[in-house]
Amino acid sequence: MKIWPIYKKELRLYFTSPVAYVLLTIFLLIAGWFFYTIFAYFTRASMQMAMQPQMARELNVTESVLRPLFSNVSVILLLVTPLITMRLFAEERRSGTIELLLTYPVRDGAVLMAKYLAALTLYATMLAGTLTYPILMLVVRAKPEWGPLATGYLGLLLMGAMFLGIGVFASSLTENQIVAAIVAFGISLMFWIIGWPAEFVGGPLGTVLTHVSILEHNDSFTKGVLDTKDIIYFVDFIALTLLLTLRSLESRRWSG
Repeated sequence: MKIWPIYKKELRLYFTSPVAYVLLTIFLLIAGWFFYTIFAYFTRASMQMAMQPQMARELNVTESVLRPLFSNVSVILLLVTPLITMRLFAEERRSGTIELLLTYPVRDGAVLMAKYLAALTLYATMLAGTLTYPILMLVVRAKPEWGPLATGYLGLLLMGAMFLGIGVFASSLTENQIVAAIVAFGISLMFWIIGWPAEFVGGPLGTVLTHVSILEHNDSFTKGVLDTKDIIYFVDFIALTLLLTLRSLESRRWSG
């Protein structure tokens, strides 16, 4: 499959336009502000409790800084990832180049994977920028636990990949980039909040709502727990969104 040429083209389109740099700047500014406020509060609390050792022992950088930071960053993903994917197929449909692209001697799956991997590369670059935060924590001798740090980043990577899959699917449905972004955000938000009423609903339905909830599966990562059922959830969801996108492209080919 000729993925590489299309992948390079898509990546070049990101970084030869203001899109990648604007998204990187916005994401890192918001994430940086969250880190600053959370870590500043932790530092102030540590100083106040310095004279009370029994209370100071209760302060944990993982629980007080990393978990809130990962939770806040995951909220940013809801807003940023639709902006990464909204143009991938919508712009091709609007300009009419998708018909030309789909008539090339390239499988639809190769086109899809190339575009998805380009979006994932941009997202991974954004996420890599936040690695400065644990480095700063080490500089000031606030040593984070490596296990929760690694699982937290793995959770963010999988969650972002899932949101990107939803975004790619939404972009394949319309030629309007704004509509694609709104649809992607709406679907992602639905799976974000779907588990909220599970406790009140109870029974089998409550169990199902909990199982399909993003928050339920991401919570383990922020705690430093690596559970295969959580990894399988995200991987399956990514595979499902890509399969739906492939079916959408194939229907476009046949209708064309």
